[in-house]
Amino acid sequence: MIETAPILVEVADRVATLTLDRPDARNALNRALMYGLWDATLELGRDPEVDVLVLTGADPAFCAGVDLKEVSGESTSSLAARAPGAGPERDTNGLYRFLPVINKPIIGAINGVAVAGGLEIALQCTILVASEAARFADTHARVGIMPGGGITVLLAQSIGLRRAIEMSLTGNFLTADDALALGLVNHVVPHDELLPFARGLAGDIVNNDQQGVRRLLEHYRRMANAATLDEAHLIEGYMAETWAPGTSSAGARRADVTARGRSQARS
Repeated sequence: MIETAPILVEVADRVATLTLDRPDARNALNRALMYGLWDATLELGRDPEVDVLVLTGADPAFCAGVDLKEVSGESTSSLAARAPGAGPERDTNGLYRFLPVINKPIIGAINGVAVAGGLEIALQCTILVASEAARFADTHARVGIMPGGGITVLLAQSIGLRRAIEMSLTGNFLTADDALALGLVNHVVPHDELLPFARGLAGDIVNNDQQGVRRLLEHYRRMANAATLDEAHLIEGYMAETWAPGTSSAGARRADVTARGRSQARS
């Protein structure tokens, strides 16, 4: 295990697990934690020994949002502010990115409350798995600040516009089961099974052709920006027609793919 306070990083079987490690502060995002998360994600994105990232928090919370004590000046800044362009940063499309864009999937393993900026971090992940103890809320209106990390866009995409508006205007919490029913998370599992389940999903991705995985991930991101359904289909068609790298290994992988598919179909 590699420790870069306040982020824990563990790599095994081509899967990197990142843990937000300020449990006494409910993993609130002070500069040290935000910068550590950004740097660790970038480093693992470049690491040729890692194919998938799993992001979680040290119990009992996933992330309680931005550290308001540090922002308000009530507590001393944990680090000096970085220069523009050094991240975390606002993207060219206006989205404040807590997580840099990398060409590998990030599975959010939500172990407890994910509130405000913590919910935005979850929404910037690729896939979400929730513990039964997970809770989700947008409390920006309760505090009297405006979101910038994707709540009004990514949350509406996930659960629908009216549900997102209700969450933002009330500040009320969703349970893990609520989040699953609304499509905010992919799975809900017992708390003790959260990381094994998330790592199992990561292993399923690792076992696939990684050039194909990364191209598909890139395509899904581009499709989300398509103005029309026809444009989305056109982007996919272009991807398929120009895809050469994956075809060369298809024959070699055929037997493994067939066996894996049959096994899953039987179960």
